[in-house]
Amino acid sequence: MKKSFVKYLATLSLVFVTVSSFAQKEIKNTIYDFTTQEPVIGASVYIKNTTIGTISNIDGKFLLQIPKKNINDTLIISSIGFKSFKTAINEFDASTPIFLDQDVASLDEVVIVAETRPKTGNDIVLRALERLTVNMPDSSYIQKGFLRHRERNKKQYKWLIESAISLYDSSYASSAKKYLKINVDETRKSYDLRDVDSIYTYYSYLKYHARHLNLQKKQLRRDTIKTTSLIKAIKWNDKRVNGLENLFTGRLNLLRNIDEPGALFGKKILDKHQFTLDTVLVDDGKKIYKIKISAGNDYVGLNTPYIYNEGYQPNGWIYIYWDDFAVKKIEYELVAASDAQKRRSRSLFDTLLNHKLILSYKAYKDKMYLNYVYYETPKLVKVGNRSSEDKRTEEEKLKDREEQFYYTIQEIVFTEIIDDPLVVKESLSEKWSDDIFSSKPYNKEFWKNYNVLLESEEEEKLIQDLSMRASLFKQ
Repeated sequence: MKKSFVKYLATLSLVFVTVSSFAQKEIKNTIYDFTTQEPVIGASVYIKNTTIGTISNIDGKFLLQIPKKNINDTLIISSIGFKSFKTAINEFDASTPIFLDQDVASLDEVVIVAETRPKTGNDIVLRALERLTVNMPDSSYIQKGFLRHRERNKKQYKWLIESAISLYDSSYASSAKKYLKINVDETRKSYDLRDVDSIYTYYSYLKYHARHLNLQKKQLRRDTIKTTSLIKAIKWNDKRVNGLENLFTGRLNLLRNIDEPGALFGKKILDKHQFTLDTVLVDDGKKIYKIKISAGNDYVGLNTPYIYNEGYQPNGWIYIYWDDFAVKKIEYELVAASDAQKRRSRSLFDTLLNHKLILSYKAYKDKMYLNYVYYETPKLVKVGNRSSEDKRTEEEKLKDREEQFYYTIQEIVFTEIIDDPLVVKESLSEKWSDDIFSSKPYNKEFWKNYNVLLESEEEEKLIQDLSMRASLFKQ
């Protein structure tokens, strides 16, 4: 009887969370830097004292669904280096763009303080890593988010999936590989046009799973491969390179997994990275260190199975709050540095930048929760013709190079945090799957009230074009 009553309460709580999230007011606008007149990218847009929010896109635009119960609350828009914008939601004016004033603190004011405070970039980062056990979540929770996963070559989109996802984490102290789960709740868009360009992926799949097969004698053409077999190969390749599970439980989740073997921000972080204090900015009224990330004495490697993913040097920025050393944001790049990686990157991808990662966090109940993820990497799909007897024109060769790899981009914005133990427990009793390929019917009512990341103007055009040509999953 007691167990049934607890389950009833959990179900009731889950229903309440779902129903209360139904938006009664939709607000949208564009955010600009007052000084430069440029769009502010990645600004946090949220309802004060709640976990409900989103971020601005590359054009500075945002859209936020406001639940009925929050109509009389305050909207806050904040971005590192700017003064925050605050307004009553019921007085929000969408007819006028939002301009943010720049805000910078005094570096001397912060550095010339008590002797016990760290003063160098390296020392500040090490202190922040030591404080992760205090600043990161110490109990189980679920985050609701929106995923846009896309692949494109230099000319057009080849694949797009947009999904609502749930992320469960038991706590920072637990192993991500064992105690972190991802579920694809709903799918909004799913277009695929990789059927012609994915022969190399299929070749790699066969080479990995059938090592005694003589592939030199096997003529691989799209018209000889079943669509189901090609999809299986694409799934396999995405999972090992940059699937959702790999992104959250692997090395690229820089703070969450620092205790894992080979972690990029692990115990030997200063062997492969150096950190230099650049300046002190302001974020939502709080001082925040801006620290440059540069190369250490050793190369960085990702050790991806059966993919040469070594020989990089890091580059980027890390932003750490002055008062409690909580990490607010990391902008992290891996650039080809070893001779072997430089040759490979130039030859295959025509770029030395192989991995671009942005992680940002938001404060809730004195803990820092992941708020936004952006991950970009080139992925080879065609080997291309490298014969010295290649008689094609330069125009034909350029076309081949432009189409031999994709830019693979995953973008996730988390819009809500659920930490009610009963709701979390009840949600975990359901079957979870991180398969973004799984076919789901479009749920119009669900998406009407769900917070998403707006497409940029360029993305809207590319997505429209892709939607008219998508074919792989329609066969």
